[in-house]
Amino acid sequence: MPNVTDDVRSAVLVDFGGVITSSVLRAFTEFGASLGGDPRLPLELLSRDQPSRALLADHECGRIDTEAFERGFAERLRAHGADVSAEGLTARMQAGISIDQDMLALLGDLRAAGHPVALVSNSFGTGTYDGVELAAVADVIVISGEVGIRKPSRRIYALACERLGVDPGKAVMIDDLRQNLDGAARIGIGGVLHTSAADTRRQLAERFGIGA
Repeated sequence: MPNVTDDVRSAVLVDFGGVITSSVLRAFTEFGASLGGDPRLPLELLSRDQPSRALLADHECGRIDTEAFERGFAERLRAHGADVSAEGLTARMQAGISIDQDMLALLGDLRAAGHPVALVSNSFGTGTYDGVELAAVADVIVISGEVGIRKPSRRIYALACERLGVDPGKAVMIDDLRQNLDGAARIGIGGVLHTSAADTRRQLAERFGIGA
């Protein structure tokens, strides 16, 4: 029997980039290295540069389209010394990302065991979800650009729980970013900081009684 230390939960919310896929942060760093300067530049701008942060927020919430984000972010990269064109920028940034088949298997096992799953993802660029049949991964799909809300807003997690028909206190969020788990925790959702499919499977079972 699992050693359950937190409340027993029944439903799972799951991030896409960095959970169902390989690390987005690593892919962005690899892209930064390809520009010939500081490999950390793209991530530094997206996390610390206010114009870049505003572009990302507007794009993730669907207020600007991919092309507008690419034009704006290419300008910010060029302003910091990177020689980069706007066309296809988001695709190049995500070129190093691959699908984690072990996570797909885990989500399939969870659903087969009767645990409803909601995908809760901040959208980015085009082609992000290519190669994955989302309806085969999750019972409910909540993508920030489609609903106009992005993580870590508590409203996007509440919407996912509402669509699943579960109380937030009975749900667990799997994400690779701590701030997104902190947002979910504000409405009582448990959190699993994802590092690997095996560790996430273990945490779900041992901490929340969610076995697959």
